[in-house]
Amino acid sequence: MAEEIAGRDSEQDGRDLEVQLDIHMPHSARMYDYFLGGTTNFPADREAAGRALAVFPYARTAARANRGFMRRSISYLAKSGIKQFIDIGTGIPTSPNLHEVAQQISPDARVIYADNDPIVLIHAEALLRGTPQGVTAYVQADVTQPETILEAAQPVLDFSEPIALSLNAVLHFVPEGAHKITDVLRSSLPSGSALAISHLTAEFAPEETARLTKVYTDAGTPTRARSHDEIAQFFTGWALVDPAIVPTPRWRPGLDGESHEPFTDPEASCYGAVAVCP
Repeated sequence: MAEEIAGRDSEQDGRDLEVQLDIHMPHSARMYDYFLGGTTNFPADREAAGRALAVFPYARTAARANRGFMRRSISYLAKSGIKQFIDIGTGIPTSPNLHEVAQQISPDARVIYADNDPIVLIHAEALLRGTPQGVTAYVQADVTQPETILEAAQPVLDFSEPIALSLNAVLHFVPEGAHKITDVLRSSLPSGSALAISHLTAEFAPEETARLTKVYTDAGTPTRARSHDEIAQFFTGWALVDPAIVPTPRWRPGLDGESHEPFTDPEASCYGAVAVCP
């Protein structure tokens, strides 16, 4: 079945939310959509994305590498037996979405999505087209509201069974307090749960990344790249899955059975990792 926390009447909600959308301000989710070749973006998003590409020419490849990491990490976790997922910072639906990857392996997988961009809610119907056996749900909430997301997940997920938490390409938009937020989320998950993170780093293209974070910050989305050691702190106390924390294209390439472009570390400029709660 398909459950929805918000946006069931997608046509009516789309009309209501369209008034609330500030299309004159760029949003990271819509810029990401643009980098992936999507069409759900506005002139302000494309203008900001253009400025990002001017200083960080790897933006498109980094986005594609990140999507590949999402598919492989979720595929790995679903094959390991996890059937419940929380995806924070969902973004505009780009198939295959997380639930499509998980439910292809486990048709009864249950997935809850969370994002803070109202336009994602307008497109939430695409996130709710899961298998008849599974459950997909959506809540409009920000990563800085972990309690709200966990409360919304309670009716959808069984917190006595393992849950995979996906925080892909979102924590670099939390300059301060990101580790505390992640700790709140992790502390609510039972043994056997997992955490998948991809995160911007300046270790491979320092000058370009510094200019990129300034473009995002100046556009209204404060951004912070983090080092390998800072990213490792998100997983403290949990067991990292081999190959541990590596550039996103290097995390189990070929796991999803797809061919992969030979991205370099600077072209990815993100670390990716998966860890399991003991």
